[in-house]
Amino acid sequence: MHERLVAMGFTGTDRTTRRAVRAARAAWWAGHRRTYRPWISEPGMWLQFDWAAGPLVPGPDGRPRSTSLFCAWLAWSRFRVVIATWDRKMETLLTCLDATVRRVGGVPSYMLTDNEKTVTVEHIAGVALRHPVIVAASRHYGTQVITCTPYDPESKGGSEASVRIAKADLLPTEVNLAEQYTSFAALQQACVAVEDKVNGRVHRETARVPSAMLTEEQARLHPVPVAPFTAALGVTRIVNTDQTVRFGSVRYSTPPGHVGTEAWVRIDGEELVIVAHASTGLVEIARHALSTPGCPRINLDHYPGHPQDPTGTPKAPTPRARTEAETAFLAIGAGAQSWLVEAAAAGAQRVRSKMSHAVELAALVGIDRVDAALGAAAAAGRFDDGDLASIIDHHATRAPSAQLVIADEAHSAQPGTSAWAGLGHTARGQR
Repeated sequence: MHERLVAMGFTGTDRTTRRAVRAARAAWWAGHRRTYRPWISEPGMWLQFDWAAGPLVPGPDGRPRSTSLFCAWLAWSRFRVVIATWDRKMETLLTCLDATVRRVGGVPSYMLTDNEKTVTVEHIAGVALRHPVIVAASRHYGTQVITCTPYDPESKGGSEASVRIAKADLLPTEVNLAEQYTSFAALQQACVAVEDKVNGRVHRETARVPSAMLTEEQARLHPVPVAPFTAALGVTRIVNTDQTVRFGSVRYSTPPGHVGTEAWVRIDGEELVIVAHASTGLVEIARHALSTPGCPRINLDHYPGHPQDPTGTPKAPTPRARTEAETAFLAIGAGAQSWLVEAAAAGAQRVRSKMSHAVELAALVGIDRVDAALGAAAAAGRFDDGDLASIIDHHATRAPSAQLVIADEAHSAQPGTSAWAGLGHTARGQR
């Protein structure tokens, strides 16, 4: 503005121009300023939800992958729900909505959100054209999904605040010093922790705890349908006794606790998504890369306590006492358990008598010394008669434990000298 005035012959300074512009702006805003009204809601009337960009989490293939955070907010009680997801597609949205209404214990009259393609197909003459699947889901739960005015985030400020809180607490930054998530399950646990924190403290606006207000609001909420809306979740499968579902003649594993229950599977790009009905509603329980018949997709983390180690090697046995003598020996400590496992694997002789001898030594010199000697014997592979007492004496001199290992003279890594036997001799028939 000042440059234009100078070109027109103005001889004043830019400070004069700034003062004039400031006064003109103040006069214009005095007549055009937008007024804001606080959001007024009755119990059980409004629920607002929105999406936030989540942190990077290792995906099914182990590579870092972006996530999303579904943030919902009951307008009256200020009760918040945060759910971690892999994407923001229609199926995921329906899963989050079902989990939300079951977590809050009822269905509100209206749900307010932004104009995403999963909710609003397009705008005609400024009127939002609702997605038919969302309309069907709304009828199923007895609610109505409403979208805010475009470019008007103030109309759903509660969910915007939920998004800011979730991102501030869940995304690793230099401010909160949070560590990177090692798995999607860790992110889900962090979301539950954030919910417990914000819902268990006094809200600044109401001066009350949201979880306590939710108890009052639940009396005004509509009952949640027994069956979830599953029209867009895929095809149904029954989880077999081996914790797998079969899709396209390929077995895909599921976490524990779903054997014999119904699950929904669908293809999402190059992945298979498995959704099940948990106590908190519909939950995505597994996600696998698509495979071909004969190549099952088994996540070893879905089978905790399996006798086979995730690396493919067999797990070491866990000693369990069945007699009084075994109980007395294993009570010595972790060293005794390691000694028994290693001695059994090495084929040691007279193991029971050596266990009784260890119990007697523990009564004489102390349990701690015997336990340390048994652990050293297990690591060094020494299970002969007298080895335990020798190691106890060795520890008493504070000598290094490396001296406990005795080389087996029956085997040697040194090559023989037979290759040098013909050196200097001429073979027959040769000069």
